[in-house]
Amino acid sequence: MPIKRPKLVTEEIYHIISRGTGDTLIFKNNDDYYRGIFSLYEFNTTEPVEIRKQREKRRVMKASGEQFSAARNCLVEIMAFCFMPNHIHLLLRQIKDEGISKFMRKFGAGYGLYFNKKHGRQGHLFQGRFRAVHIKNDNQLRAIFAYIHTNPVSLIEPDWKGAGAENPGEAIRFLESYKWSSYQDYIGKNNFPSLTERNFLKEALGKEGSCKNVVEDWVRYKREIVGLEP
Repeated sequence: MPIKRPKLVTEEIYHIISRGTGDTLIFKNNDDYYRGIFSLYEFNTTEPVEIRKQREKRRVMKASGEQFSAARNCLVEIMAFCFMPNHIHLLLRQIKDEGISKFMRKFGAGYGLYFNKKHGRQGHLFQGRFRAVHIKNDNQLRAIFAYIHTNPVSLIEPDWKGAGAENPGEAIRFLESYKWSSYQDYIGKNNFPSLTERNFLKEALGKEGSCKNVVEDWVRYKREIVGLEP
């Protein structure tokens, strides 16, 4: 019998992990990653969403020179994210009751429909229920921030989580160039700046440049923290 997950509390912060069914790839190419980013943004609303209509609306507004309005009734604050080939990490603050669950259902269904149609597959794309880890203090927040943004290191050093990075400098440079996370926006490189709410974390992590320091320290002097592994 499945264990019932505790209710997610509004105004609290959670680390969300969602994997492809059987660790199947959920992003196969750049188009998939871009669609995932677009879906994170568009499905973060209490209103029904039709992606095709939203894309057409943006296209028409861009052609006319009209400014696209970002005003929405959001379900969550997306504070950080990282897309990996077979899973995603999100750091979310719930701002509406049941907001995280509603957001993840909308994202999973919407992106899954796109992926299945494009790649000729059937069935659920994501593996059961997403995992949610409640962030209870600033130390845990710092660790999760680093953990999320250093996940891509495993793409160039598969064993680094256990053995540490063989070449920390190369790993850090790779993270700074990795497009499919919020890290570039945290270190001053505009990537997807409208997607994340970064002010709270920048204040929580301390002085200017601390986001970069937290991530680089994690690569160089990685700490093992019980309960962090997805």
